[in-house]
Amino acid sequence: MDKAEFDKFADEYTYMLKSSIGITGEDPDYFAEYKIADIALSSASTPRVQESVKVLDFGSGNGASIPYVKKYFPTAELNCLDVSERSLKIAESRFPALANYVPFDGQNIPFPDDYFDISFAACVFHHIDHSEHAALIKELYRITRPGGNLFIFEHNPYNPLTVRAVNTCPFDVNAKLLKPGYTKRLLRDAGFEGTRIRYRVFFPHQLRKLRVMEKQLTWLPLGGQYFAMGNK
Repeated sequence: MDKAEFDKFADEYTYMLKSSIGITGEDPDYFAEYKIADIALSSASTPRVQESVKVLDFGSGNGASIPYVKKYFPTAELNCLDVSERSLKIAESRFPALANYVPFDGQNIPFPDDYFDISFAACVFHHIDHSEHAALIKELYRITRPGGNLFIFEHNPYNPLTVRAVNTCPFDVNAKLLKPGYTKRLLRDAGFEGTRIRYRVFFPHQLRKLRVMEKQLTWLPLGGQYFAMGNK
């Protein structure tokens, strides 16, 4: 999906997302928050995380992650990067003082080397042509500081309910889901170390009491989403 397509869907994105995930019984905030909570948990042992950290939300869209970054990293310098200037304007109108809103040309991340402690992309790369993935991950490696972390969250193509949700969402009309092994290799080939996959979102709202089990299931490739993590 190019800039024009992202701009086209920017105003309707939340409505379309709610419709596509209705089968889970959850709203978009649930999915936005669990990702940042996982990042906080996975980064807890990283130096400087308890201090003022620099965070990059790569492909930030309308800013769904912003309040949760501030919840789990209250002193963070948060930078939201997106090719859709319309999406950035919507995000800034929702959270005017909580982040820096930075336009992206789709190729070169406009930050210096070794700048961010934490970088993450929340279900972004399936919208990007696979031929561009390697170069973008290398850019994310460049701007991540030594000792910093990158997190790539994606839909799990092996989960039939996830595939159904993607196939029924107009925003995902051109999406091509990433297999977990492929995503892990992208991080490893870019230079990230300790690369690993964790599976998430196993239980719908009706079975939410079982979610206490999810910490023991992150190895099981049946979750609705997963994340790949790497350290620089």
